[in-house]
Amino acid sequence: MRHLLAIIAVFALAAPAIAQIPWGYYANTRYGYELDIPPGFEGQGESANGDGQVFLLDGRVGKLTAWGGSFVAEPDFESEANARFASDTEAGWGVMAQSATPSWATWSATKSGRVLQQHMIQLCDGAGYAAIRLEYAQLDRPKLDDLVQPLIVSLKSTC
Repeated sequence: MRHLLAIIAVFALAAPAIAQIPWGYYANTRYGYELDIPPGFEGQGESANGDGQVFLLDGRVGKLTAWGGSFVAEPDFESEANARFASDTEAGWGVMAQSATPSWATWSATKSGRVLQQHMIQLCDGAGYAAIRLEYAQLDRPKLDDLVQPLIVSLKSTC
């Protein structure tokens, strides 16, 4: 019986340590942005054009995409963010929440049992943006919803 209690005590003490697994870090030198990567997300390698990277959780449970861009089709940050938001709604994503300022935009939406959380910031040079997009199954919301706010807060321009 004592051995069982000792084993239970070890697991009880280890649980908080497991819950506090440190986040990773990703910095993009081409566009000058950085963000923290949640535990368990594995980078799939820098994109061929150097704009960002995809990170997968458990192979496919969650997909985090980070990328940067310049204003090519749109004249400024607000127009770029509005165009990306419109593209999601036109693609059938049902918006749950949306908020924007002249220097950042964020929205969440659902479609066919999937959830997306997207956040964009204007970069310091005023000529570009950085974005993150987290997509996951509705079933995984209890596991992944709590990662969204810290992830959004971590996205920063490196100027």
